[in-house]
Amino acid sequence: MGKKFEIGLCMAGAVSAGAYTAGVMDFLIEALSDWEERRGEADVPKHEVCIPIMGGASAGGMTALLTASTINNTIEPVQLPELGHLLDNHPENKLYNSWVDLTGGDMFSKMLSIDDMKSGKVISLLNSEFIDEVAEKMLKSNIDNWIETPAFFKRNNTIPLKVFTTLTNLEGFSYYAGMNAAGKKDKYHMNVHNDYACFEVIDGIAQSTGKAWMPLNFKTGEYLNTAKDAAMATGAFPIGLSPRVLTRNAKFVQEIPWLKNIFANSPLEHDVVTSLNVDGGVINNEPFEKVRYLLNEFLAEEKGIPFETPGEKDAACSQLEDFNSDYNTFENTVLMIDPFPSAKNSEFTFEKDLLKTIPKTLSAMLSQMRSKPTEYREAIRENDASSFIISPSRDIRDKDGNVIEEVFGEKAIACGTLSGFGGFLSKEFRIHDYYLGRYNCEIFLRDYFTVPASALKENPIFRDGYNGVANPERYASAKTEPTAEKQYQIIPIFSDRSGFKIPQFSSGSNWPVLKEKELERFNKPLRKRIEKIVMTSFELKGISRPLIFIGTKVIINKLLAGKVIGSIKKSLAEWKLLG
Repeated sequence: MGKKFEIGLCMAGAVSAGAYTAGVMDFLIEALSDWEERRGEADVPKHEVCIPIMGGASAGGMTALLTASTINNTIEPVQLPELGHLLDNHPENKLYNSWVDLTGGDMFSKMLSIDDMKSGKVISLLNSEFIDEVAEKMLKSNIDNWIETPAFFKRNNTIPLKVFTTLTNLEGFSYYAGMNAAGKKDKYHMNVHNDYACFEVIDGIAQSTGKAWMPLNFKTGEYLNTAKDAAMATGAFPIGLSPRVLTRNAKFVQEIPWLKNIFANSPLEHDVVTSLNVDGGVINNEPFEKVRYLLNEFLAEEKGIPFETPGEKDAACSQLEDFNSDYNTFENTVLMIDPFPSAKNSEFTFEKDLLKTIPKTLSAMLSQMRSKPTEYREAIRENDASSFIISPSRDIRDKDGNVIEEVFGEKAIACGTLSGFGGFLSKEFRIHDYYLGRYNCEIFLRDYFTVPASALKENPIFRDGYNGVANPERYASAKTEPTAEKQYQIIPIFSDRSGFKIPQFSSGSNWPVLKEKELERFNKPLRKRIEKIVMTSFELKGISRPLIFIGTKVIINKLLAGKVIGSIKKSLAEWKLLG
């Protein structure tokens, strides 16, 4: 066989909408497996596709590690549930079981429990103890039913699958710049807080490559606990969920390719690095530029292009830029899965009001931290073959099946409400987003993850792949304009086209709804948690303690709980999720 076409997966942050990302991955693996089973049959494209790198932030980073834990076990694709079986658990599919089933249908009640404050400390606004249980479920492999790593998850038998998550390291790494001062050299000290946990999956065949990549072996358990901690650390939503401690061997940290330069004059002082981390999406929520970097590194090595010094890396990336952006020459691409794709900013208002300036300042700081200056030029390229994106898209239909509205982005997913926390209110919300992820992935692979007809003649990978296919139209996109050049699937889909594959919910439609009265059950535990947070947060003695207790019991918790429930109702109504 010729060279494999490589896809670097980037999974963006999503909170509970990780259910959408998991659904996308479920169908992607199903499609690749179906193709692999048909390989060698008549009229089946012969080229190969592989996923050598997966990177992500927050829920995306968790899903990247979750996916890595599934590659040596068989995953049974979930089908549309039969009537009366909507809420069934599916342990046979770990992607579904981890993100949809979680630890129960109603997760919000667990998140309001006060059991996490027994130590007398407030760790986070919400109880995060369930995440430990989810992480254990996510990263536990079935070693009794071990299978060989599929060909589509490895470049070859010797190079292991690489997986990384972004981290927001609260202490950060200190470094300095030498500056001229009056008659001496002075040091200007700085801290960098963007951090990464890097793993490579050792499956008994592929061998460890070392450097930044911790050898993660799901069969023997090597570095498994570190991976669990990294998964929880990248998903530790600031303030809302508990921060997480991550311990790593310094030899891996100092070789992280995007941090390596800062350790040149400020080497790590200890053999072990312990960090306190919050959500990796705070600083880098869509690390597609890191995935692109690794793909460039792979390609530069294959083509004998130097890729060691910063200057060599810049030159190599510049040289590969035009190569990767052209469908007739590209050999890899970045595929981003993003439940919350960015949208154009709304009209800016210029009030000099303190309460309005504070959120604008925080938003500006967050946006600037996440910006990618080195990607500005690449980001504005049109029709660039080097990157694709799968994001939510769906039709809103009435009970007769008529389309009444087309929705894109976060408003197309049920978990998008409450800034991504909405999925914890109802399992039906997570079910919807999982199946929507599967459906969107299918449509994307059929009609949008394609190459033009010219690439079937000019690009060696696809020319050889489609050579001998008697009926290539079977794999043609249905979305090509009549006057435009025909497009053909990179990953061929063999099933017949069908309708909107979303189950019917208790609302009677394919859009889930939570009845307003169902929110009343959260009122009491919410008031109890608010009361506990207030009383635990302040060191009160003497007469002040009973006075604050009474004030909290009678007024504060009731007032704040009412505002929280009101905000939940408002967000659900905005998403048309409130019945």
